[in-house]
Amino acid sequence: MPIKPEKKLAITGKQLKALQKRIKARTLAEGDYDILQGMAETIECLAQAVEEKDTSLGRLCKYLLGAPTETARNLLKKIAPEKIEEKIKAPAAKHAGHGRKPAAAYTGGSKVSIGHPVLKSGDHCPGCEKGKVYELALPSVHVHITGQAPLAATVYERSRLRCNLCGQIYTPDLPEHVGDQKHDESAAAMLALLKYGCGLPLNRIEKLQGHLGHPLAASTQWDILDATAISLSPVLDAHIELAAQGSIIHNDDTTMKILDFFKNQDPEGKRKGIFTTGIISLWQEHKIALFMTGNRHAGENLAQLLKKRSAQLGAPIQMCDALSRNTSKEFETIVSNCLVHARRQFVDIIDSFPDECIHVIETMREIYKNDTITKEHSMSADQRLIYHQQHSKPLMDQLHQWCKKQLDEKLVEPNCGLGKAIKYLLNHWEKLTRFLKVPGAPLDNNICERGLKYAIIHRKNSLFYRSRRGAYAGDLFMSLIHTCQLAGVNPLEYLTWLLKNIQLIPNDPFEYLPWKYQPG
Repeated sequence: MPIKPEKKLAITGKQLKALQKRIKARTLAEGDYDILQGMAETIECLAQAVEEKDTSLGRLCKYLLGAPTETARNLLKKIAPEKIEEKIKAPAAKHAGHGRKPAAAYTGGSKVSIGHPVLKSGDHCPGCEKGKVYELALPSVHVHITGQAPLAATVYERSRLRCNLCGQIYTPDLPEHVGDQKHDESAAAMLALLKYGCGLPLNRIEKLQGHLGHPLAASTQWDILDATAISLSPVLDAHIELAAQGSIIHNDDTTMKILDFFKNQDPEGKRKGIFTTGIISLWQEHKIALFMTGNRHAGENLAQLLKKRSAQLGAPIQMCDALSRNTSKEFETIVSNCLVHARRQFVDIIDSFPDECIHVIETMREIYKNDTITKEHSMSADQRLIYHQQHSKPLMDQLHQWCKKQLDEKLVEPNCGLGKAIKYLLNHWEKLTRFLKVPGAPLDNNICERGLKYAIIHRKNSLFYRSRRGAYAGDLFMSLIHTCQLAGVNPLEYLTWLLKNIQLIPNDPFEYLPWKYQPG
């Protein structure tokens, strides 16, 4: 429990100003020391009160001002720099993807080959006039980027010939690649990617297109997306069918708004909230992303998914945080809780309990190092389990004993921030250490939380869905786009490919999954 001042501090503004003057002049009176003691106790009490509210003010500051990353390196650099002094001096390995993009990264750009206007291979060198020039294997590369509208319009003006006798009008056909539709498949795919993949509201797209001279009304954009979502619904159903058979299922949810739901909901109903559930299912070697928006929690949406699971399959591994609403009471799963959530309990209070929190964070850092090694060596699920049991289990056992010692020997107040963090770790220990007992059990739910950013970006930019139909369209496109990302497939090309084969999809939608797509 937070400490309380020995007595209530009562001081007027006039008395406080007089005290400040005496402090500045170094002429404190006898009674001033009691006032300063009371002020110190009050500050300590306030500090612990904030901590007891789950460091809500700290969280607010991080939200408003931006939070640094929670890596162990950054945390230790701030709290205990001596612990990473040697690592700071050593040059850190440069991660791939940082710095200038190579020319090979511009896969969507066109290539123009330019030959020398005068010289060719075998000609005499104009410099020394003795040698002969030859062509190098690697050309000189220059990337030139221009601005253009996301959706570009081309106006075709066709001549018309009219017979002066019968009145018959003759007009040439449009180019074969144009067709009769005003908006082709790539336009619909681009709209879906802008709206649901990048979080751009339709009215912003309308404004952007208008500025660039390619106008496209927001209402027209929605008509295109709505019709496209209806056409692609069999593909989403195929995703759901396969995701239900997954061996590992991650799930979590975030809040959302549907205006029609608020207008038509039962005023006496208990469930008032709207949620978008994110699910990442590992089926064979493929990762399938699903989004479900409505008044169901993550656990209820998981139950709806598992209803499609084959009876011959065993219970899947489920990764989620420790909230009870993330699990299903109807179907059995091997529940594994997120180690990062437990770690974050200590990250939030590291300023108040640096030594204890550093001990926990460093231990978990070693666990993740071990997991990285299993990935680098492409270990199977059984090999990974054995490796963690040999290298990670002793560390986790030591951490478990340390946590129990803190509470049993009353080295920490059970109801303070550190006590609560330790109790969270102990209360969920079995599910947090599932990776030490079950082959393939993941350490955290990061992959699902990263996927939910699609829904969060949509909520921050568009604020809401207007109707349940709009929410379904958002779920469909987010599911397809994020599954493409997980499969390493270009979502614009994939969605365009789907729409070009829209007549064939109902016959066998399982042949039109992202990993079935072949570029070109």
